[in-house]
Amino acid sequence: MAVNEKLLLAVLEEIRPNLQADGGDMEYHGVDEDGVVSLELTGHCAGCPMSQLTLSMGIERILKEHVPGVTRVVAVNEMPGMSDIYDEYAPF
Repeated sequence: MAVNEKLLLAVLEEIRPNLQADGGDMEYHGVDEDGVVSLELTGHCAGCPMSQLTLSMGIERILKEHVPGVTRVVAVNEMPGMSDIYDEYAPF
């Protein structure tokens, strides 16, 4: 199922103030044909140890609930080693 990019961007704009309240923000980099949304966390969110949790348990959860076709949210340009802190898709 193709993701409605207009709806996706509208939902991201609804999420944005929550990140900005903590001094962070996000940049949208696109969505692929599999429904994987690429975002870059910026400001205080960039490099934060909780950034992977913010992406998966926050942003990804909201996008999956409100935008049909979204399957996953991934970070781009994150600091090396940050994805090792929390990745719900990593094997145990």
